[in-house]
Amino acid sequence: MKVVTICGSMKFKDKMMEVAKELEIKNKYVVIQCVYSNDKFNEVEQALLADLHYKKIDISDAIYVVNVDGYIGTSTKKEIEYAKSLNKEIFSLEPLNY
Repeated sequence: MKVVTICGSMKFKDKMMEVAKELEIKNKYVVIQCVYSNDKFNEVEQALLADLHYKKIDISDAIYVVNVDGYIGTSTKKEIEYAKSLNKEIFSLEPLNY
C-alpha cells in the first residue's frame, strides 16, 4: 500500500476529489490532499498551508498530479520538482509536459 499526495491547481478541486476517491477505492492507496481554494486565506495562512503540503509530500511514497488539459501551475511545478528531489514516484492524470 502506498501513501500518495494529490497535487494540482485548486481550480480542479472537484477532479482532485474524484481522483482521490478512485485511488483509494480502486487502487487501495492512502491519499493525502487538501481541497480548498487559497483565495480564502491570508498571506500567512497560505504560506503555512504550502509548508504543510510539502510535509505531506515528505511522508508520501508518491504524488499524483491532477493536470486537467495538461495544465500545471507554478506551485505544482515546484511540488513536482520537490518530489523528484526526494525520489518520490510521480503519477499524473495526463502526461507531464513542461
